[in-house]
Amino acid sequence: MAVADGNGLPIAVGIASGERAEVTLVEEVLDQRFIDDVPENLIGDRAYDSNRLDADLKKRGIEMIAPHLRTRKHFTQDGRRLRRYRRRWKIERLFAWMMRLGRVVTRYERKADNFLGFVKLACIAILLRRV
Repeated sequence: MAVADGNGLPIAVGIASGERAEVTLVEEVLDQRFIDDVPENLIGDRAYDSNRLDADLKKRGIEMIAPHLRTRKHFTQDGRRLRRYRRRWKIERLFAWMMRLGRVVTRYERKADNFLGFVKLACIAILLRRV
């Protein structure tokens, strides 16, 4: 999981096992960010539509922008905020940049900490190229 800024540059990255839902990983990844400032808005897909996540992020001063699940009965966002969802392509571009490095595409490391180190190294390479 990764968090990117408005330019698509990495702010935070994290890894977890495949069984965990991404909505439970958001706060852990935000705690591991590379910069001190927290983002004002966080854009995610439908999987991030959760009342608990919205409340936890609001305590940190972050507003979650995610389309509602089809089963939601009480809507919490209007269409004006959801227009920012179109900017989600920037995180997809970050993943495309990360996939250029072979050690990140194919996980050769057995230990998760070693793989996370290579993911962070890929983020450093992206930051050095773009900044």
